[in-house]
Amino acid sequence: MASSQEEVTLLGATGSPFVCRVKIALKLKGIEYKYVEENLANKSEQLLKYNPVHKKVPVFVHGDKPLAESLVIVEYIDETWNNNPILPSDPYQRALARFWSKFIDDNIVGSTWKSVFTADEKEREKNVAEASESLQFLENEIADKKFFGGEELGLVDIAAVYVAFWIPLVQEIAGLELLTSEKFPNLYKWSQEFVSHPIVKESLPPRDPVFGFFKGRYESLFASK
Repeated sequence: MASSQEEVTLLGATGSPFVCRVKIALKLKGIEYKYVEENLANKSEQLLKYNPVHKKVPVFVHGDKPLAESLVIVEYIDETWNNNPILPSDPYQRALARFWSKFIDDNIVGSTWKSVFTADEKEREKNVAEASESLQFLENEIADKKFFGGEELGLVDIAAVYVAFWIPLVQEIAGLELLTSEKFPNLYKWSQEFVSHPIVKESLPPRDPVFGFFKGRYESLFASK
């Protein structure tokens, strides 16, 4: 079993919301770690060795034990370092947190991404409708709470960093209104609170280079039509 004192390394890429999740969890726990920026166009031997199945970031290495998949990593961090808990102690609330975190990955990340980075107009419209329906569920779930778990940051908030930071960024690029204060007032208010939280603020990537990267990707998609 790995000791919480062993060296921690994170293999990541600056524009990835999934890497950002792990950074927030590490910051929340006050864990020192070595960060290795990966070039996903030319993947390192280390990345291929530690994540031979998906060959993606993030990869979290504790001692000599690698882990992939951001939500798996965040839960591992929470179980290994006991301070500032990320998951609730109550089994039912913990199960709900896992449910909503998976819901974000299964129902929101893909549909919102395709709403922007799909050239076919009908396909885009279909994804915008699916994204809006899924965001409404999150709107109902956050209700009038400060964070999804109550007063403190938790697993669902960390999972939803994509909603708070990346959706506003890509919707601006595409001229869409996926997440606005008019459509989803509770979720929008949460997103502002979340990205202003000191731990989150320090963990987010710089906006301008990320915006520039995805804008270039968006423009090249439509230039090729």
